[in-house]
Amino acid sequence: MTSSINDNSKAPLTTLAVGKAAGKKTAVKSTGSKSSGAKSSSSKSGGSRNRRKSRELVLKAVYRGMLNASTASAVYKDMAEDPDYNKADEAYFKSLLESVNEHMAELDAKMADFVDRKISELSPIEHAILRISACELMFDLSIPYRVVINEGVELAKIYGGIDGHKYINGVLDKLAASVRAAEMRA
Repeated sequence: MTSSINDNSKAPLTTLAVGKAAGKKTAVKSTGSKSSGAKSSSSKSGGSRNRRKSRELVLKAVYRGMLNASTASAVYKDMAEDPDYNKADEAYFKSLLESVNEHMAELDAKMADFVDRKISELSPIEHAILRISACELMFDLSIPYRVVINEGVELAKIYGGIDGHKYINGVLDKLAASVRAAEMRA
């Protein structure tokens, strides 16, 4: 499988260096609820399951990147070998992972306004979930803020600590009020 993600095979993944077109900014793009013609067009829940699986894979990749100095190609290979990879929306997975990487410093800076401790003191899993959700809130306006918050909370329920989902919910509510104020008023 050839991908721009494999271009940085020697780059350490501590900053989640994934391939990007030279000088080109990449934002998360909405690809709809189905990933290919193989999915049933009447299966709305299948589409969101694909996006959820994509978010889970991005969470695993971001988490691994935060804890290990791995190459982008090694992380991508691990994610491609994950049993859930075939259930995920591959295009959305790649797009979201690249966007989180590209905007990591900006995401952390924005989140710092809404967390009750230093960003470095967050648990790695909660930090990764917040990065992913903040990225969707800030850079993909096609996803309603309530969906972004719900998906972040669901990830925290599955992968986070006890009551971590409550913390994630609180931070994302505050972030959404800041970056999606008009949408929240509507």
